[in-house]
Amino acid sequence: MRYKLLEELLRELKEKEHALLLGGGEKAIEKQHQAGKLTARERIALFLDPGSFEEVDLFVEHRAERFGMKDKVVPADGVVTGFGTVEGRVVFVYSQDFTVMGGSLGEMHAQKICKVMDMALKVGAPIIGINDSGGARIQEGIDSLSGYGQIFYRNTQASGVIPQIAVIAGPCAGGAVYSPALMDFIFMIEGMSKMFVTGPQVVKAATGEDVSAEELGGAMTHATRSGVAHFVAHTEEDCFLELRRLLQYLPANNAEEPPYVETQDPVDRENQALLEIVSPNPNKPYDMKRVIQEIVDGGEFLEVQKDFARNIIVGFARMGGHVVGIVANQPYHLAGCLDIDSADKASRFIRFCDCFHIPLVTLVDVPGFLPGTNQEFGGIIRHGAKMLYAYSEATVPKITVIVRKAYGGAYLAMCSRDLGADVVLAWPTAEIAVMGAEGAVGIIFRQEIEKSLDPEKEREKLLDQYRKEFYHPYQAAKRGYVDQVIDPVVTRLKIVRALEVFWSKRESGRGKKHGNFPV
Repeated sequence: MRYKLLEELLRELKEKEHALLLGGGEKAIEKQHQAGKLTARERIALFLDPGSFEEVDLFVEHRAERFGMKDKVVPADGVVTGFGTVEGRVVFVYSQDFTVMGGSLGEMHAQKICKVMDMALKVGAPIIGINDSGGARIQEGIDSLSGYGQIFYRNTQASGVIPQIAVIAGPCAGGAVYSPALMDFIFMIEGMSKMFVTGPQVVKAATGEDVSAEELGGAMTHATRSGVAHFVAHTEEDCFLELRRLLQYLPANNAEEPPYVETQDPVDRENQALLEIVSPNPNKPYDMKRVIQEIVDGGEFLEVQKDFARNIIVGFARMGGHVVGIVANQPYHLAGCLDIDSADKASRFIRFCDCFHIPLVTLVDVPGFLPGTNQEFGGIIRHGAKMLYAYSEATVPKITVIVRKAYGGAYLAMCSRDLGADVVLAWPTAEIAVMGAEGAVGIIFRQEIEKSLDPEKEREKLLDQYRKEFYHPYQAAKRGYVDQVIDPVVTRLKIVRALEVFWSKRESGRGKKHGNFPV
């Protein structure tokens, strides 16, 4: 009798599990597939190591009674939560189920997300949120709003403690966008992801603007114009592969070091190609990404926000097996000038690296801050200050290489000695000065040029003289602002040696709660 009762209980368990694992049912699943989208559980299976997922709170039910909810069955309350592994490393995950009430967020839906976030924080493991939701569950009113608030609070408490990564795998609108915005990285998928605070219909009603959902909040909009998206993939499969790749560079939490990987790339490999890539002619552009690929392990570089603020490059690589964060000017775009967007992009990346013990390698070729009324009216002073603050605040090892131009305040902003760089290297092509030669000569020697019988010839003579005296790294080296002037072919070796020495660097706090970042 006892075994028969047990068999009945186990049968009941399996039946309940089977019904719940179907989410919104076979028709809803088919509709999701017809839309070209995977289901919540299919996404988790694609992302995690096979067979590693352990689901939490499968049997959770909503408690709403009004607006027809009393007798409504909402399997798993529209979100799948749990934990598993990626290449053997533990991660926590939640995946909204669009087949169940459009993945809308209600009280218990939020509580499930909060619980798995709490678990991730206790364990010290990354949290991955897969968003595919119609937004707040209107039938649950203020409880839905409270749920969002509780998630936002946890995002903030977890910031800088564990990596937080959002995947936008469908609609994400209204208050729902702010949890991904509070996380460290956002992945979007072309033609599938949508993010906006107010949708096209509300925009039309409020402002009269006629805009499509894709144009307003699609993946490429946020990758190229707003900077909200850090990575864009063509398909869901590509998205989760790229997400797994990102995790290879990140520690599980802020108490761990980034994962070390033995490299077969010799540390003392000479970079002969750099002599061809970078022209000594300061007016000739080149692709800084080629410089990065030349000096990092195996030429592997994971660029972050590659389509936004292209005048600066940020991303992850390894040097001597250790993870590093790369920040570099891009002469191919806006001559590598710093502007509002590039300052925002770099500052956030610098702060992320500092949170998680990732050393910063900065490659400098910057002619200055971008001039113009758009920049000034847009607050370039405030935004540029973010870079100054981020670099100054960072306590991780900071290695700076001045490749070519390094002018004025932008030179300082690109992790100069004065902002706390531990080692500053310069190529012989480096030009460290207050401003470009033409501007400097025009100011310093204005009267001499004006009084000359041949002003143009006099200007050229003074330009040549000024360049010979100041357009090199040796004035800065004389005063200790540059530690070494190096042959470009040994750049990789010099950086790795500096990283090895400063890996044990420790800086104590300043006895304050926190600074006032110029947001």
